[in-house]
Amino acid sequence: MIVGYAPGAWDMFHVGHLALLQNARELCDHLVVGVVPDHLVELAKGKTPIVGTQDRAAIVAAIGIVDEVVVEQSPDKLITWSQRPFDVFLKGDDWKGTAKGTMLEQRFAEVGVRVEYLPYTRRTSSTMLRARLHEQGAGR
Repeated sequence: MIVGYAPGAWDMFHVGHLALLQNARELCDHLVVGVVPDHLVELAKGKTPIVGTQDRAAIVAAIGIVDEVVVEQSPDKLITWSQRPFDVFLKGDDWKGTAKGTMLEQRFAEVGVRVEYLPYTRRTSSTMLRARLHEQGAGR
């Protein structure tokens, strides 16, 4: 059985998130989705999610194609892997060819985990939605 792991903030769940998880589902027998908690999202992105950790986890769990949801405890994905082993790490292709992506591939190769990149939906993102909400709020 191939266990896939797809981490993310999953803030303001949208069609891009859904597409990524549908693609992830096709690459494994058991899909585990990691939800990055609020404090780690803020550390990584410099902004607090609109939707709280537990609500984001509940939304991801409810979409019907995810077998398991875990709230990550560390920004280090190898620590996550040591706590919840998986065979394939699933990430948006916006990481492919980047320094972060290459480092991820090298670190996971050391423990026998392969990294698969999935199409990233460029027309919709939580950052874009946040900006639109800000624009609409500023116009009132």
